Amino acid sequence: MRSILIVLDGVGCGSLPDAAFYGDEGANTIAHVAKAVGGLSLPHLQEWGLGHITPILGVAPVDKPLALYGKMAEKSPGKDTITGHWELAGMRLHQPFAVYPEGFPVELIHMLETGFDTKILANCAASGTEIIERFGQEHQATGFPIVYTSADSVLQIAAHMDTVPLETLYKWCEIARKVCRGKYEIARIIARPFMGVAGAYQRTADRHDYPLSPIGTHLLTHFQEQSIPVFSVGKIEDIYVNEGIYRGYKTKSNADGLERTMQILRNELQECFLFVNLVEFDSLWGHRNNPAGFAKALQDFDETLPLLQNLLREDDMLIITADHGTDPTWPGTDHTREYVPLLIYRPSQIGGALGTRSSFSDVAATLAHRHGVKIPYHGERIKLS
Repeated sequence: MRSILIVLDGVGCGSLPDAAFYGDEGANTIAHVAKAVGGLSLPHLQEWGLGHITPILGVAPVDKPLALYGKMAEKSPGKDTITGHWELAGMRLHQPFAVYPEGFPVELIHMLETGFDTKILANCAASGTEIIERFGQEHQATGFPIVYTSADSVLQIAAHMDTVPLETLYKWCEIARKVCRGKYEIARIIARPFMGVAGAYQRTADRHDYPLSPIGTHLLTHFQEQSIPVFSVGKIEDIYVNEGIYRGYKTKSNADGLERTMQILRNELQECFLFVNLVEFDSLWGHRNNPAGFAKALQDFDETLPLLQNLLREDDMLIITADHGTDPTWPGTDHTREYVPLLIYRPSQIGGALGTRSSFSDVAATLAHRHGVKIPYHGERIKLS
């Protein structure tokens, strides 16, 4: 018996009731992407029942969906990757992480400069591609790191790999992780290496996240306690600081992540849990306000879905969901506070409606029950047909 949880990073399906508090009332990532490109062609997700979750141009409801379908609300405050993934594993925040939309306080910048033993450039909120174009040449001339943030609780450090060795960039991030605690409890520090020349800078696949440690035990640690191996694909091991993970695989793209997932399914035939994050919806297309690229990524995933299905055994289960929205048609370049889709497929089951779940943690409770491990404190088990 194997369970696979695939997170389509940033693929929201409609604004939450409290979205106005975040400036996101009316956001709907997948519906707006479809509208922007004149309709999506997702025949396999359509067969699963995606068109029942929210109206999507080109993806109609079907008479007999193959999967259980619904959507989930995020109970924790916030709309960032850490919050969403932690809730999927059975944790819940009661206070949002600190954000700095106007840039970081002078005191924090001074602490970082002291730790890095160098000056810092930028200190503002910006998209990653924009910031390296604005400050890339000055960074290469001085060697000073580019430090920036977004509407999320994140401190990102960008450096050109020909100017600053990757090891130095990672060391700066480790220092920042120690500094950004307590008064400055920032959810993630992210290393953002890039290459190229002015006017054509490109971020590389050597990104590395330094998140806070999870708040208590969670689904992955419960699997570990029962000696059920957890395989992580993509940035999952960073998000959980490797807690509960038997073996992790970093990836360079969605396609790479899906190929790695299929390799694991071919090779690991015993009971296990695969936890997969496909980040390019968010990082390449959502944050860059590119609905066409987003649509192409969705269609690429849809084309791969039958290959995944063919690798499933009768007692396997595949869950597809998301961690937040990143509506590329929305003002700004940040995440959006949205419901996330929920599709649960088992070869032996009949599809049907799950309605609206009140917490992402329902996924954790369902997986824990399925594998006979301790159920996390948060979440209500989904009753599968």
